Amino acid sequence: MNLRNKFNSVEVTDTGRVRDHNEDAIGSNMETGLLVLADGMGGYNAGEVASGIAVKTLLDLIPQACANEARHETEVESGLMRQTIVLRDAIARANKIIHQAAQSHADCQGMGTTIVACLFFDNRVSIAHVGDSRLYRVRDNRLEQMTMDHSLLQELVQRGFYSQEEAQRSTNKNYVTRALGVESGVQVEVAEASVEPGDLYLLCSDGLPDMVDDEDIHLTISTFSANLDTAGKQLVQLSNDQGGKDNISIILTHVLEPFPAKTGLLGLLKKLFH
Repeated sequence: MNLRNKFNSVEVTDTGRVRDHNEDAIGSNMETGLLVLADGMGGYNAGEVASGIAVKTLLDLIPQACANEARHETEVESGLMRQTIVLRDAIARANKIIHQAAQSHADCQGMGTTIVACLFFDNRVSIAHVGDSRLYRVRDNRLEQMTMDHSLLQELVQRGFYSQEEAQRSTNKNYVTRALGVESGVQVEVAEASVEPGDLYLLCSDGLPDMVDDEDIHLTISTFSANLDTAGKQLVQLSNDQGGKDNISIILTHVLEPFPAKTGLLGLLKKLFH
């Protein structure tokens, strides 16, 4: 099923005001409903190698895997959609590739990357992330963070040492507790959610929320929601106006209409007798 006409999507990436090169990578395949964003780290130019591998791996693996899975039922015994498992496994594969590259090439030692990705299917979205790159959703004029950072600061918030408001003002936001490529295996956090026409999804590297608070992100999206390209550029500008201390990458996607999966005979019988 080609989902390209079901969404309006824009991608923006910027080096920022302090860094001399961009270690973020972004990509999408709207025919299969895939969005992916990675924020690399470690060593001269190695961060962009790690993020580039992560994005390329998902763009290579997931469309073919989705085409294969389309022949099967959309749910498995674990309760997760097959698309969620495909997304999780592709990220795990990217982790292995990055880790092997880091071990094999001296210039890449210590490299890693955060990642956030989503895959739309059958009026739902599969979400997977590692690290502190984020996914937000705007629904009914309400901004909601759909991913929870894998960071030391977030762990301190969860343990009650900081409030969310204090965490927002903290200068120690960049100590991630999970990243791709650091170890041979990685724990990928996955989730699923229903999707409604009118929803707007924002994937971003930490260069945006570290500089711009959620209220201003929401206000900017609401103000420029009729033109996603302008909204994306304004978010980047806000981050740069606040110092632009990191690379800033954004994917904004607006859901235009429902995208139910085509249901075969077996699926119809299951719905009738469920």
